[in-house]
Amino acid sequence: MTEARPQQTSIKKILPLILATAIFMQMLDSTILNTSLPSIAKDLHESPLNMQNAIISYVLTLAVFMPASGFLADRFGTKKVFIFSLVLFSLGSLFCSMSQNLTHLVISRVIQGVGGSLMTPVGKLALIKTFDKSELLKAMNFAIIPALIGPVLGPLVGGYMVDYLSWHWIFLINIPIGILGIILGLKYMPDYKSANVDFDLKGFLIFAAASLLLSISLELFGDMQNISPVLFVFILGFLFLYYYYKHAKRGGNPIFPLNLFQVRTFRVGIVGNLATRLGISSVPLLLPLMIQIAYKQSAVTSGWIIAPMALTAIFGKSSVIKILDRYGYRQTLMVNTFIIGTLICVLAIPNIHTSLYWFVPIIAILGFFNSIQFTSMNTISIADLRNFQTSSGNSLISVNQQLAIGFGIAFGLIVLKLFENSDLIKGEIHNAFRYTFLTVGILTIISGFVFRRLHISDGKNMKSKED
Repeated sequence: MTEARPQQTSIKKILPLILATAIFMQMLDSTILNTSLPSIAKDLHESPLNMQNAIISYVLTLAVFMPASGFLADRFGTKKVFIFSLVLFSLGSLFCSMSQNLTHLVISRVIQGVGGSLMTPVGKLALIKTFDKSELLKAMNFAIIPALIGPVLGPLVGGYMVDYLSWHWIFLINIPIGILGIILGLKYMPDYKSANVDFDLKGFLIFAAASLLLSISLELFGDMQNISPVLFVFILGFLFLYYYYKHAKRGGNPIFPLNLFQVRTFRVGIVGNLATRLGISSVPLLLPLMIQIAYKQSAVTSGWIIAPMALTAIFGKSSVIKILDRYGYRQTLMVNTFIIGTLICVLAIPNIHTSLYWFVPIIAILGFFNSIQFTSMNTISIADLRNFQTSSGNSLISVNQQLAIGFGIAFGLIVLKLFENSDLIKGEIHNAFRYTFLTVGILTIISGFVFRRLHISDGKNMKSKED
């Protein structure tokens, strides 16, 4: 392993900020478009229903190219690949703002997606290789906050920009953030490379096909009128995953080695991330929908109701290290998942005549515990990986998180539509949302038992040093 580490102290101070910039840009961009689609559709003379292609194209590009991020970083160096990804993402944002029709916008979103698929995993990889295990929790804790703030601020910022400026600004906002990231990256991003790199092209294509098919099925799950083709694509995606498993088992140098799953903390982290995000990822979508559809409020109002989640996430960041140091990963993740699931269930209590302000304290508390959950899950996943496993393990974690968020959103919508078409709601759409929160919350509580597989001592090597 060759590495460049100029001004190590400065790098350790700035690197979490660089990663935070990348995560914020990507998470904001993933959600800011949602409230702006009708306005963009009108300007481009398209049906708002067709505009979903602008979202889907970005998500699919992430799913396809994320598996290659570890190899590219090892081959060309973390610094070059990270700077390239920021340039590509910023250019894609500029092209999006200049789009004259839907085709231009979709192509520009693909360019953005290629940049986004490399940006966060490679930045995170540099962080993992720079910090000792005892320092990593604190660094990751700082960088992960934008992942909590982005989805909350996205719809709110998008709503205001469309109302008071124009839809072009939802893409132009990325450019100054991208330039800041490039400047900081050129000066402070370390350049880690691997001497022996052999790209598993066949494995990449198989895994990319699996990710692509699963992502397509998740996007199509919203259309429950004809479920058969969606299930076919979904099952085909899992068949490709099995095909990849058989390919990786034959040996060689697979893009995601199976020995990653022999590391128990990595295995629990991956499964736990997937299971618990079914509930966690659905709330930022379901609550604004309920406020707009059932309570007949505006998109901006719904954005303000969930905004406290971002604020309390910052407070959670300052507490998580002390909590993990005191209680350990096993107890923290089990109890924390139970609390999150219970809070999601509590969202089902208010009826249609209850004030909207009733939701604010619940959402605020939820943001605090979400912050603890994400930091804990992300750090325990990499706690026991060896140096030669960090590139592939980090890439797989990134792909898993992307799919987990997609699964959560799709799962929430499926449950909502099932209740909407049932006799339980008695013609009141608000009741469909209440039963959905209750179902999702209970399943989140149950998902916490995944973390029972952790040992009490797991993550001790991540224990932070006293300042």
